[in-house]
Amino acid sequence: MLIPLAFAGSFALSAYAFYLPGAAPSNFAKGGQVDLFVNALTPMFSGGNDAKLKSLINYDYYNPKFQFCPPEGGPVKQSETLGGILFGDRIFNSPFDIKMLENNQTCQDLCKSTVDPESARFINERIREDYALNWLVDGLPAAEMKVDLRTGETFYDIGFNLGNDDESFEEVPALNNHYEIVLRYTIPFSNTPGLFLHPFARYHEYSPGVYRIVGVLVWPYSIGGDQDGAATCDTDNVNSLVLSESSTQTVRYTYRVTWNVSSTPWATRWDNYLKIADPRIHWFSLVNSIVIVIFLLVMVSMILLRSVSRDISRYNAIDLSEDVQEDFGWKLVHGEVFRSPSRPMLLAILSGNGTQLCSMVGVTLVFALLGFLSPSNRGSLATVMLVFFSLFGYIGGYVSGRLYASLGGTDKRKNAFLTATGLPTLVFMIVFLLNFFLIIANSSGAVPFGTLLVIALLWFGISAPLSAVGSYFGSKHGAIHHPVRVNSIPRQIPPGPKYLRPWSAALLGGILPFGAAFVELYFVMSSLFASKAYYAFAGVMGVTVATVSILFTYFMLCAEEYRWQWRSFLVGGGNAFWVLAYGIFYWVSRLSLDSFASVALYMGYLILLALLDFLVTGAIGFLASYWAVRRLYSAIRID
Repeated sequence: MLIPLAFAGSFALSAYAFYLPGAAPSNFAKGGQVDLFVNALTPMFSGGNDAKLKSLINYDYYNPKFQFCPPEGGPVKQSETLGGILFGDRIFNSPFDIKMLENNQTCQDLCKSTVDPESARFINERIREDYALNWLVDGLPAAEMKVDLRTGETFYDIGFNLGNDDESFEEVPALNNHYEIVLRYTIPFSNTPGLFLHPFARYHEYSPGVYRIVGVLVWPYSIGGDQDGAATCDTDNVNSLVLSESSTQTVRYTYRVTWNVSSTPWATRWDNYLKIADPRIHWFSLVNSIVIVIFLLVMVSMILLRSVSRDISRYNAIDLSEDVQEDFGWKLVHGEVFRSPSRPMLLAILSGNGTQLCSMVGVTLVFALLGFLSPSNRGSLATVMLVFFSLFGYIGGYVSGRLYASLGGTDKRKNAFLTATGLPTLVFMIVFLLNFFLIIANSSGAVPFGTLLVIALLWFGISAPLSAVGSYFGSKHGAIHHPVRVNSIPRQIPPGPKYLRPWSAALLGGILPFGAAFVELYFVMSSLFASKAYYAFAGVMGVTVATVSILFTYFMLCAEEYRWQWRSFLVGGGNAFWVLAYGIFYWVSRLSLDSFASVALYMGYLILLALLDFLVTGAIGFLASYWAVRRLYSAIRID
């Protein structure tokens, strides 16, 4: 949530309020024009806790089959951010004529539309799939006010139903053709110099004639009967409007605007939209994550402080002048532990790309916590992530280049090329394929060719050259110094326990990081696929992945299994398999996808999400284990 800041010092004579970039409020005078913009129609959960999402296809508001009222002169597309376009925003102006504090509770006739049978079938199908209309006023989404039955608190549920399809209509969808629009406004405090703007001050001056919008609520109604007469906006004791699929009919659209003064400050106007349905679930998730992390840290600390310290003391106490020195445990493999693994180039590339993604996520979270990614700036989060991923190509290239040299690789040019182009090419191919399904479904979510060209330019025009530069400097700095030498002849590996086998260790090691955040995954999935607002992902995935990977690496070395490099990467990325499994469970329990396009989109996005998670957590696991192994073997004396 973005909160405007006020800078004030005890030594200052006056204070002035200021706002973070992109978050300055809009002031309206009485009678001033208030623009209402329309966005794409999206499917939503409707019908209670057991409701299922029935589609993943978005549609343009002015799709000819909807027959909505166009503005005079035709719809005009509004400028959007790169991230907004990728997430399906398609914003246009509208014919709604709204003036600040005017036409209060006056019935307004929007237009009369002619709906043919084909359009009626299309609209009825979208009503059955619980599609929602999405409007924007002063950057705020239109919402329906609902009450949390658990806490009794009111909150705003973004979007409102295109129509109704329940038992009261005998399974015949009814189109909502009347909108009760309630706009909540506040009167801002004066910014007069010399006035101390403190939230607990008892005295404030109001700015005369200046108003700000802090809430947009819409109650849709279905009003049937005569559609050719005068508009009455009577919502009591009226028949519903049912579209005929066999004949052409007229539909009249009406609306009524009501202005309500609110005590909500402009700075906290998003709080109602970002309401969590059940805060106790989030507190449970947070406590669960903290408990798991503390448990892992204590376990790893006990191992390092007791077992490892005892072993190191015993090894270092042995007189190296004696002819016989007995080694056991992890010290037996000191001459093998830094042996080059199989496919070192692939491991270096995956680790470099994972580090690049991890850096992008970390810096984006910092910007979000500082309040620079306002919800009013739609798509800003995705835009910032794309930009930082491109700029952090240098980090990915450097890590990949230096790791490749440390793992004994020699083909530096090939490693640099694949690091710079491998992941962007794979992601671009998946996105292009999913975009193909969106185009076939005539969805507004299809990314235009120009936007795909911009993304390709960011990746291959900025990220790739920076990655090549990073690979050059990483290779130039040379291999990381290892505290022990590698034997010329590989040591035979004894049979180890089954739980330390690669895929068994990956699945077991992924349970704890997944368990630290699985409660939140429902809200993450709803945010991605059901257009729900979500803001409080309190995960501690990185710390959990690092500690689990170090723990499994220690167990492997104690079992004389020195091929820890790939296994630590798999253990770190093991939670991605559980994320994929949870995504399938979410599909079965919360989705009811009938069309092939929706199924292909969901599985494509889910696989892409699991792949990126695998790269990030796998890189964390491998790098944390690499650090731990170097510290472990640098603390002992080797003959």
